[in-house]
Amino acid sequence: MREDIKINDRAAAIGDQLIDKLQTVFDPELGLDVYNLGLIYELDLDENGTLKVITTFTEMVCGCIESMPVDLKAALSKLPDINEVVVDIAWTPRWKMTRISRLGRMALGISVR
Repeated sequence: MREDIKINDRAAAIGDQLIDKLQTVFDPELGLDVYNLGLIYELDLDENGTLKVITTFTEMVCGCIESMPVDLKAALSKLPDINEVVVDIAWTPRWKMTRISRLGRMALGISVR
């Protein structure tokens, strides 16, 4: 799991599965998944199987503001330990290009240094 994502112990226990699902949800304008793009700020799985996802967008006028939360819910709901997904959008801290992972930078043709 990325070090810049706040994650509780229950979510961390299924971290690899969460990453796999997050990597299937793409920002359609950039063609990169939300995990490697650095749009996920927090994952919190409670004892009832409710996963709270705090995410952001690259900008306030992002064309996927309506679709991405729906796509996140659909992807993450497929995991057996998750009964419900709640997606909250945060605008602070503001997303920066430095949140893009090394793999994401390579995919976008951005210097990985």
